[in-house]
Amino acid sequence: MFFDFSIMDFVDILLVAALLYYLYKLMKESGSINIFTGILVFIVLWIFVSRVLEMRLLGSIFDQMMNVGVLALIIIFQEEIRRFFKTLGSHHRFRRISSLFSKNNEKKEDMAVMLPIVMACMSMSQQKVGALIVIERDESLDEYLEAGERIDANINQRLVENIFFKNSPLHDGALIVQGGRLKAASCILPVSHELNIPKKLGLRHRAALAVSQETDAIAIIVSEETGSISVAQKGKFKLGLTAQQLERILVS
Repeated sequence: MFFDFSIMDFVDILLVAALLYYLYKLMKESGSINIFTGILVFIVLWIFVSRVLEMRLLGSIFDQMMNVGVLALIIIFQEEIRRFFKTLGSHHRFRRISSLFSKNNEKKEDMAVMLPIVMACMSMSQQKVGALIVIERDESLDEYLEAGERIDANINQRLVENIFFKNSPLHDGALIVQGGRLKAASCILPVSHELNIPKKLGLRHRAALAVSQETDAIAIIVSEETGSISVAQKGKFKLGLTAQQLERILVS
């Protein structure tokens, strides 16, 4: 059996291991790790009963449960499955390759676009004005735009500050930046229910974390209580940022 082991068998095992690791990471981010562990235990038990012990009656029962379980899993994990295929079809890696040829020009444009956002965040931080700004990258945020108020304006520091002014009708919700423009304000975002989020972080931080888990967007949060500036990216927080650190993250 050992001498029949080929390079394709090694590649096969490696790909399965990579797929399981990606699923584990996806379930951990969505807070469904216990369900994922339970599914793995059931699959191992099913293989052991059906293939190793060859228990026909119990094996047939497990076979039927597996057939029904596939449909149940699709229903339970429809959001995770949707995110998986959305990530799989993302073309940001190809865009990164093409951007190498125009890196300098794009960096200058990014700095010109992002600087007003950085200045607005610093100003709101000093005044302790709460804010949530989500910047679209490669994955579309159109589904979140529908729930907000369309603006479609040039990025302007004063406009961003006025949107999040406490008496403004648009200060609740998120401001979405798309294609270098302020596209919509007062957008409703999903909220992350992860248990390991520090209790000092509020709903803005949970919404920022959720959108950074579901898309490749960058979410900027200004705390209304402390004035602290944070960024949520790839399902992780970067807390207590300075203006220079925020600008570096946005441009890079």
